Amino acid sequence: MTLKLFTFVNMNAFVVSARKYRPATFDTVVGQAHITDTLKNAIRTNHLAQAFLFCGPRGVGKTTCARILAKTLNCKTLTSDLEACNACESCKSFNSGQSLNIYELDAASNNSVDDIRNLVEQVRYAPHSGEYKIYIIDEVHMLTANAFNAFLKTLEEPPSYAVFILATTEKHKIIPTILSRCQIFDFNRIQVDDITKHLEYVAKQEEVQAEEEALHVIAQKADGALRDALSIFDQIVSFAGTNITYKDVINNLSILDYDYYFKITDEIREGNIPGVLLTYNELISEGFDGHHFITGLAAHFRDILVSKNEATIPLLEVSKNARERYKLQASQIVQANILKYLSICSKCDIEYRNARNQRLHVELALIRLCAISGSLEEPMQVVAPPVQKKTEITDESGKSQFNKVEVAEPAATTPASTSVKASEPKSGPMTQSTASPVAKVKTEAEAVTSTSTSKSASGTSILKGASLSSFRKTVDTVIEETAKTEEPEMCDPFDHETMLKYWNMYSNQMKANGKHQLHTTMATHTPSIQGNYQIELLIDNPAQQELFQEERVELVNFMRKSLNNYLVNVYVKMNENVSSGEVAYTNKEKYQKMVEKNPGLDDFRKQLGLELEL
Repeated sequence: MTLKLFTFVNMNAFVVSARKYRPATFDTVVGQAHITDTLKNAIRTNHLAQAFLFCGPRGVGKTTCARILAKTLNCKTLTSDLEACNACESCKSFNSGQSLNIYELDAASNNSVDDIRNLVEQVRYAPHSGEYKIYIIDEVHMLTANAFNAFLKTLEEPPSYAVFILATTEKHKIIPTILSRCQIFDFNRIQVDDITKHLEYVAKQEEVQAEEEALHVIAQKADGALRDALSIFDQIVSFAGTNITYKDVINNLSILDYDYYFKITDEIREGNIPGVLLTYNELISEGFDGHHFITGLAAHFRDILVSKNEATIPLLEVSKNARERYKLQASQIVQANILKYLSICSKCDIEYRNARNQRLHVELALIRLCAISGSLEEPMQVVAPPVQKKTEITDESGKSQFNKVEVAEPAATTPASTSVKASEPKSGPMTQSTASPVAKVKTEAEAVTSTSTSKSASGTSILKGASLSSFRKTVDTVIEETAKTEEPEMCDPFDHETMLKYWNMYSNQMKANGKHQLHTTMATHTPSIQGNYQIELLIDNPAQQELFQEERVELVNFMRKSLNNYLVNVYVKMNENVSSGEVAYTNKEKYQKMVEKNPGLDDFRKQLGLELEL
């Protein structure tokens, strides 16, 4: 016969940190000073209620405070700061779990009327030792409606020695008649810094070396619950041993590293689309969820926005090293761009679940982020480009040509010295000489068009040849003045594709502003680039030409700034290949053509009381 010996390991030797370091006094409760101070003052002044309701998120100390209060109420020799002495008979029996004056009921599993009746029956008997009998009912919102009703009378008029402490995570599920009979204490989510400090204390007691950033990540992951933070801490210790690093935490908990967000933000700021897509592909390859990534990126942009102002930096729930990195990156991005980033991320977050190709959905959002160029809000000294001095020459066609004469190297200047001063109004009332070129051309254009329009027999507004010519001269004059007063040294080259990009952008802007005819004309006619950055557009009729002349100054100004080239000009020409026959373009002209063919159409419209949409 063979005798086998088995070695049994004592599994109870290890006690989880959430139990081992559970607070035993009011002063050791973490992050709930407003609750503990109130309870201590009530004990000091003998101003105790007979029913308390502790409500708040999980793991914030509701049941712990209930037990500390019960222990303190029956302590025979309180300390000077109103804490339990842990030396009297009542404290010793409580610490050993043998107190006959404290009853705990889990309402999640004892929620029937019979359970409450048994509790009410026990309330009738006074404590054999001590001053109070304390009843702690955890998860009280789980009681049935009948159980609540059976509890009402006892809760309203309990014996003088009975104290009820109810705890719940869902106060809204408790009937109002119960709420009205209790003193309500709302427990807060514990701050990240408070959890981090407590984790540092636990790590020191357990002789565990932990990096500050690692504990910060654990505290953030706990979402305000100290019990969850301690459970995660035990998990990380089991994974990494007695030396916990930041990498250990993010690897064990599958958390996206700060470095990824800082890296991808730098690539977005630089407009590096390939880099952003490759970084995102790396994250997907490591098993991270796209939705989790986009919400984390939005939170990262939020932290950058918070870091823009010294007054809001305390809102950052990160370590000191990460806080400095946020401040540095915040100084590199203008606030308007950060708000655009947040808007794009928020839209992507909302639409993510409904997207069929979710990866492509996130990638498109990243591309849109890259399209927003970031720049320094307060740049240091800037060296202006060489100033090109040009001499104006007019050819036979009347077009303005510029020939380079010499180049002067300007001194280093700040952005303030290179700003446009010609458009800044002087003090006092604005005169014609101090008005901006755009405002000036609008005034002159209105004066010209008001005297140069006439009504044809069909009601169509047509510009006379002489008036249209004078209007063109006015527009050309102001455009040339704008080029001289803005920044004539800016002369970046551009290609046809880049020009069409901003042309279509302005066209869409016209559509948004309600100028649909101008938008249609710009969308259906493709401009071309002539010599010396001159943009030429061939149109089909005088009505289109009139539309462009009215909008030409704004269009030229937009194209110059967008292309960073103040030699750009836009010319409109009639297309000689279009037949000169009379063609109806506007809604009114089309309607007149229809009435000429069928005169009864106008009578029919009047009988129905319809108005023309012109």
